[in-house]
Amino acid sequence: MKKQMKILVAPNAFKDCLSGFEVASAIERGIRRVAPNADVVKCPVADGGDGFLDVLEQSLNCTRIYHQVNNPLFKCINAEFLYLREQKTAIIEMAKASGLALLKIEERNAIQTTTYGTGELIKKALDIGAEKIYLGLGGSATCDGGIGILTALGVVFLNKKGLQLKPVGCSLPDIKRIDTSNLDPRILSSEFIMVCDVENPLLGVNGAAKVFAPQKGASPDEVEFLEDGLRNLASIIKSDTSLDINIIGGGAAGGISATLYGLIGGKLKKGIDTIIDILDISEKIKGSDLAITGEGKIDGQTAFGKAPAGIAALAKMHNIPCIAIAGLIGGDIDELYKIGFTSIFPICRGPMTLEDSIKNADKLISESIEQIVRLLAFTS
Repeated sequence: MKKQMKILVAPNAFKDCLSGFEVASAIERGIRRVAPNADVVKCPVADGGDGFLDVLEQSLNCTRIYHQVNNPLFKCINAEFLYLREQKTAIIEMAKASGLALLKIEERNAIQTTTYGTGELIKKALDIGAEKIYLGLGGSATCDGGIGILTALGVVFLNKKGLQLKPVGCSLPDIKRIDTSNLDPRILSSEFIMVCDVENPLLGVNGAAKVFAPQKGASPDEVEFLEDGLRNLASIIKSDTSLDINIIGGGAAGGISATLYGLIGGKLKKGIDTIIDILDISEKIKGSDLAITGEGKIDGQTAFGKAPAGIAALAKMHNIPCIAIAGLIGGDIDELYKIGFTSIFPICRGPMTLEDSIKNADKLISESIEQIVRLLAFTS
């Protein structure tokens, strides 16, 4: 091994366990046990979900704005977003207002949860002067097709009797008309960018309801109910705007991205691409001998817009080997090697409960990285 090896350390958070910064620190400790003089460039990443604000705040001249909003079950909470005053830019992480982590397991209920609180954050951003808004999608507790957000911004969703519907998932099949006459005009004159962590479409076997609603408490019957509701919403939007909202990435966060694309002209961008641009990781990776990334679970879905895949692709572009670590490695990972992953390692050394792996994740990560770097030192 060279006397001073340069290693880019760019992990995502290990969900419900460690933040991206904590994972990066654990990786660095493992590296330094073997290569104490290595040039370790720590650059934790996110893909639009949990940790999106924390990752960006470290590198931006911004302020945290706090605002009282409704959580996914219409309970009052304090949420926050980042504001870059000079650029008149707000960065919102929807999970702060409408995230699954805000609910107890027994409270998860995809047909009764709402994104209304996220809409309240967007409105607050407009109130303080935002003209450009990044909305990080991921970690949502909802499958309401974004009708909660739009209701908070003045849109009214009506049933066949002309009555306003509650902006939750179970209202989706009952929507007969969308009244946008009172939509806050400031949102239409703003640049609105939705930062997605998945490429799933709105509808179908890989869509918002069938893939993600079960994680949010939906039973098999409720999944079909929500699928029908999202299909109904898409049909009405197509009738009103001529736009087909069953687009790549439209299934993010319970269909938010599809609906906001259709009704307010929101643009979709991969979360990791946004992070790479804002944090200038393309520059930081130059001259590296190795890139290390990872997250709690790596499987076939990782290829569809997840942060580690973005780092692997960037490493491949620069002809740099990329190693990933994960708490759990799932199936269908062969395609990941084509993206740019050199190898993928689990951090668990043997049979272990989820509780123990979470409790000891910091130690497991550093020990795994130590063994990986020892191999590199031996073969260099």
